[in-house]
Amino acid sequence: MIIKKLYVLLFCFAAVTAFGQQKPLQTSLDSTKIKIGSQAKLTLKATVDTAAKVSFPTGKNFGQLEVINSYPIDTIRKGAIYELVKKYGLTQFDSGRYVIPRLPVVINNKTIQTDSLAVEVYNIKVDTLKQKMFDIKPVVEAKSDNTWWYILLGLVLLAAAGFGAWWYFLKNRKPKEKAKPVVIKTPIEIATAQLQDLEKKELLQQGAVKEYYSEMADIARTYIEEAIHIPAMESTTGELIEAMRSAVQRKKMSLRPETFEQLEQVLRNADLVKFAKSKPLDFEIAEDRTRIEKTIVVIDRNIPEETPEDDTHTQLWLEAQRKKKEKKRKNMIIAGSISLFVALLILLGFTVGMDYLRDNYIGHNTKELVDGEWVRSEYGSPGVTVETPRVLKRINVEATVPKETMALLKEMSTFGYGSLNENFYIEVSTLSYKQETEVDLNKVLDGAAKLWEARGASNILLKTEDFATEKGITGMRSYGNMTLPDPITKTPVRAYYELYVFKQQGGLQQVMVQYREGDQYGMQILERIKNSIELRTLNQQ
Repeated sequence: MIIKKLYVLLFCFAAVTAFGQQKPLQTSLDSTKIKIGSQAKLTLKATVDTAAKVSFPTGKNFGQLEVINSYPIDTIRKGAIYELVKKYGLTQFDSGRYVIPRLPVVINNKTIQTDSLAVEVYNIKVDTLKQKMFDIKPVVEAKSDNTWWYILLGLVLLAAAGFGAWWYFLKNRKPKEKAKPVVIKTPIEIATAQLQDLEKKELLQQGAVKEYYSEMADIARTYIEEAIHIPAMESTTGELIEAMRSAVQRKKMSLRPETFEQLEQVLRNADLVKFAKSKPLDFEIAEDRTRIEKTIVVIDRNIPEETPEDDTHTQLWLEAQRKKKEKKRKNMIIAGSISLFVALLILLGFTVGMDYLRDNYIGHNTKELVDGEWVRSEYGSPGVTVETPRVLKRINVEATVPKETMALLKEMSTFGYGSLNENFYIEVSTLSYKQETEVDLNKVLDGAAKLWEARGASNILLKTEDFATEKGITGMRSYGNMTLPDPITKTPVRAYYELYVFKQQGGLQQVMVQYREGDQYGMQILERIKNSIELRTLNQQ
């Protein structure tokens, strides 16, 4: 009875997850060990009433196992109860331990998850006495494909040639004889000329009503800004009218209320066309065009000659506008510089490689760990001595373990750096219990896989082999990869892991290292940690 409780404890320690009772749904496998290419049958049995609607999972893959057969549903009636049995044929063509993830089964619009199960896939042994063997063929050097280099070089040369041709044409073209420009000095002359040019564009004939109103409103706003010296271009229609009223009072202009009403009406119509997709009739467009022209003429006629006080105010306003434009220009220069820098980084990444660029310019978390100052410490009881790039911090897992299970423990400790979903993760765990028992390390590894699933991992590949430290302490090594959600983008990424588990008569010790696939620095850290593992046995305590 105590041994049975201790197995429950192992699952709490390695997986810290509970197996919920799912009475309406049962999950089973006909075999948990198959040969490469052989078939393992997964059976899902749903017990429901006769009126229930059941939807079983579909797909070509369950985790990393391929679904080669999806059998028809068998229905067994037992009075008012149906037993719906759905079977799947699963296989894999690479050896290792694979986890069938929890699958969704929908019963009456309620989703119930199946249990996750592990399948071991073994290699097929070859009889070397009957099968004729051949020598290994010599290594053939692969030809390097540098096609992309030539493509990149061709694009660069093409761009350089195009720029050179453009520059030559720009420097040597004969300037066209231009008609003498009409000298326009005052804001009213500029606005009048722009309104005439607007009509010549024939935007209304082309159906571009939105563009027509946008240009007409901008002409009026530009005139008001330059003639009355208020920030018309960056103000809303309401703000513009209020600013005009204040400027008219300050300048003592004799404008009638009708003038403000006419201007506001046109600007409001322009806002409706631009933002509310309003479509005015032809005569309404003509009236707005006439209102704008008459309004700016009336405003211009009522602008008095500037007094010294007005001139000072104008100079201050012009200076503020100048500073604003200068700030905008600087921001554009900064934005352009940043864009150029990013473009150069991308070009540098293509030429020298993204790994070199990331390691030497952008920065790489695991590279910093490799190059940093490592520490050697002992963790837990029975103690695990290991060398790590950072000191591991204690993780409190006791709150997740039931009280009746904790009563069987003598001591339990977990230490870690990072987290499972980050670029890099280290975890050292130890457990000692009050009575000696024989521990099945395969069950411990299965429990660890269930813990990873509970933390969001999927498509877990488990490969196992015996392992021994330099001092001869034996255990098991589990290695493989899994899919994890990126903590920021939530996109799936593949991670590689290695888990080392050691058992003693009264204790359990494990060391785990996990990093993103393809991270050469993560691989270096793993090798250094693995070679540094030293274990304290219980008789050394």
